[in-house]
Amino acid sequence: MRVGLAQMDLVWENKEENIKKAEQMIIDAVKKQIDYLLFPEMSLTGFSMNVNVIGEKKDKSETLEVFSEFGKRYNVFIGIGYVEKRKEKAYNRYAIINPNGEVLIDYAKIHPFSYGEEGIYYTGGSKIEKADIKGVQTVPFICYDLRFPEVFQIASKDSCFITIAANWPKQRREHWITLLKARAIENQCYIAGVNRVGIGNGLEYSGDSMIISPYGEILSKNIEGEGIISADIDVTFALSYRNDFCLKKDRKEQLYLQLFHRPV
Repeated sequence: MRVGLAQMDLVWENKEENIKKAEQMIIDAVKKQIDYLLFPEMSLTGFSMNVNVIGEKKDKSETLEVFSEFGKRYNVFIGIGYVEKRKEKAYNRYAIINPNGEVLIDYAKIHPFSYGEEGIYYTGGSKIEKADIKGVQTVPFICYDLRFPEVFQIASKDSCFITIAANWPKQRREHWITLLKARAIENQCYIAGVNRVGIGNGLEYSGDSMIISPYGEILSKNIEGEGIISADIDVTFALSYRNDFCLKKDRKEQLYLQLFHRPV
C-alpha cells in the first residue's frame, strides 16, 4: 500500500479555503498512485479551541460529507481530522474514509493537550480504533497521543502501521522527530506522522511530516512547506522483522501492571 502525507499550511478556521487546498492535494496524490492520503489534525481549521464556531454534529458533519464525496470521486482512502461539537466538551476526531465514501473509523483523541488548554474545551476518547486498508491493519492517533507509549504498545499487538495526525509546534520539533522514531523502533511497526506548516493563532509549525520503517529509518520526509510525501508500507517485511527479533514476547505486562499499582 502506498501512503501519502498531505503537509498543509492550514488557513486558520477557514474550512472553505482548506477544502479547496485539500481537494487539490487529493488530485495530486492520485496522480502519484497513492492509496491512502492523510491530512493533519483538525484538517480544515487548525488547532482551534473555538468549538462553537468550528464544531460539527457527528451525524451532520460537513467535513465527513465533503471528504466522503472526495473518497468516491477520486477512488482513494482519506484520513481527515475534525471537531465534533457536543452538549458538554467536544471531541477532537480523526476519521478514515474509504473509496466508497464510507467512514471506516472515527477516532476520538484519547489525550487532550492540557498544557495548551485543549482539556478545557475537549474531552478524551476511550477507544483505540483500527481499520483494514488494502490488507494493512491501521490505527490512527492524534498529536499529543504520541507522548504516551502505552497506547502504541496496545495498538501494535495486531497492527503494523500506526499514524499520527498533528498540529505540532516548531519549538518542540525535536520531540516530534525523536518520538516518532522511538514509536517505530519499540513497536516494530511503520509510523506515519503528518504535521501542518505555517502560522496558526500565533504559533509556527515546522511540518517534518515523515514515514518511518520498523527499523526506525526515515523512508520519506518533508522538512518545510506544503506538499505530499509518500512511501510503500510492506506488512510482510514488518511481520518478518518481528518474527526474527521477537521483542514483544519478552514484554512482562502483568509485572508492569503490578509495578504500576504498587506504591513507590
